[in-house]
Amino acid sequence: MQQKIFTIVSETAARQGVQAYVIGGYVRDCFLQRPSKDIDIVVQGSGIALAEEVGKQLQSQVVMFKNFGTAMLHYDNMDIEFVGARKESYRADSRKPIVENGTLEDDQRRRDFTINALAFSLQKADYGKLIDPFGGVSDLQKGWIRTPLEPDATYSDDPLRMLRAIRFAAQLGFSIVPESLASIERNRERIKIISTERVTEELQKIMLSAKPSVGFLLLDKTKLLPLVFPQLDHLKGVKTVEGRGHKDNFFHTLQVLDNVAAKSNNLWLRWAALLHDIAKPATKHYDPVAGWTFHGHEFFGAKMIPPIFKQMRLPLNEKMKYVQKLVQLHLRPIALSQEEVTDSAVRRLLFDAGNDIDDLMLLCEADITSKNEQTVQRHLRNFQLVREKLVEVEEKDAIRNFQPPVTGEIIMETYHLPPGRAVGIIKEHIKNAILDGVIHNDYHEAFRLMEQKAAEMGLHTPPPVV
Repeated sequence: MQQKIFTIVSETAARQGVQAYVIGGYVRDCFLQRPSKDIDIVVQGSGIALAEEVGKQLQSQVVMFKNFGTAMLHYDNMDIEFVGARKESYRADSRKPIVENGTLEDDQRRRDFTINALAFSLQKADYGKLIDPFGGVSDLQKGWIRTPLEPDATYSDDPLRMLRAIRFAAQLGFSIVPESLASIERNRERIKIISTERVTEELQKIMLSAKPSVGFLLLDKTKLLPLVFPQLDHLKGVKTVEGRGHKDNFFHTLQVLDNVAAKSNNLWLRWAALLHDIAKPATKHYDPVAGWTFHGHEFFGAKMIPPIFKQMRLPLNEKMKYVQKLVQLHLRPIALSQEEVTDSAVRRLLFDAGNDIDDLMLLCEADITSKNEQTVQRHLRNFQLVREKLVEVEEKDAIRNFQPPVTGEIIMETYHLPPGRAVGIIKEHIKNAILDGVIHNDYHEAFRLMEQKAAEMGLHTPPPVV
């Protein structure tokens, strides 16, 4: 299907008297044998005019961005963008370039990395010819992230490229060449002119890579981390008192994130892994007997989630609440695995976690990190016992997401009560009785318990109206 697109673009460009090339990520991914759904066409001439004619032939609607000189169309699950070849210059206070018409070489020169400056010709005379002025294919073979121009110019002009370099290194398993890595550190303060939304977008792409720790370690190495994610940077370091230290919570967090990434592509579960210990610096305390403690870090961590999400322009919706829930509950299964697992404790965990119980268990198992493999395997075996108990209790009691069979409306109707504290006390009493196994999750048993509790509270059903 791509061949059909390229043939139409080639023939249309010839009729219009312009030259067209496939450039950038699509070409790179061809060499890496990675699937790509984005095709960028650069035109020595009007990209918009070429897009309009190609759109007619493909019977696809063209969306134009005249201010940027670009146009896009969607065809057969592919996004095809057309842009006129251009050269760019930048002001010191902005990453928005001053754009002028240019040649293919000018356009390749302005690209962020050599591996993204590769182009295929769509001219009939040399159709499919590779144009590689900066050694991009060689860098692909070596696994290098390198800029076409002197790196200080590339990163200072558009500081987002610093995060893109780290993101590509994480996604592709490549190395950033030393002079480029040093340039990122030199230019790191320039990241402050980039919008929070763009920074977060790159961070999330790093998080979605196969081994996210690669990207975060590069953020730390280049000293970008405190500028883009200060709370995560605060996890770094080990304090020692009386010869007793604690684990480095930064490296532990990255290991947990990698462990989750190996099992799940769920972005929000990965956020929970990244933030599960985020409150440890605020709760760190040294006790001469117990050593280092972080009491309550799960509760304080859950409270930190909304301001972090707001700061990073992340959605303040159910996704945030999901991350909050997992952060707040992440110690509960660990506690169960270290003591006798009672039905009551399992019921409460099932009730509190609801449909997120499987994700919570995955997070908690990922949280088992130790240099001693025997210790890890022992804890994992204990977790398997907790998993078996969860299945057993769930099948027997149907607790996950349950609602007490006697509702607040039933209590109010039975005792002619308005909404208020008394209704809440009775509902909570019934819920706890079910979770503790005092009664079954059954309407008749719950109704009898309601009557008993109401009588204790001095409530009685009113006489019938005659």
